[in-house]
Amino acid sequence: MATITKKDLVDRIAERTGQSRTEVKEALQMFLDEMIGELASGNRLEFRDFGVFEVKTRAPRTAQNPKTLERVTVPARKSVRFKVGRLMRDRVVGEVSEVNRQPVAAG
Repeated sequence: MATITKKDLVDRIAERTGQSRTEVKEALQMFLDEMIGELASGNRLEFRDFGVFEVKTRAPRTAQNPKTLERVTVPARKSVRFKVGRLMRDRVVGEVSEVNRQPVAAG
């Protein structure tokens, strides 16, 4: 499995669109900054067929330190959740064939 960086994406998009790497990098960074700002404001981001990003609040709970067996209170906290969309799920996971209900490679 390869790791793709923001630089890799910028290079690919610049090559495909004919825009300069600087323009693509600025546009991509603005997009990411807007996403972060919207999530920080508590808004939900929905991209059809791609997925949904939303902020969820995890309830406070009591946990146990496995080493000392001491009970510890874990406060409530926010986390970003991503729910995968249909197109991404079909491409990444593969579609399920209706005939034999076995996953088939998406292509």
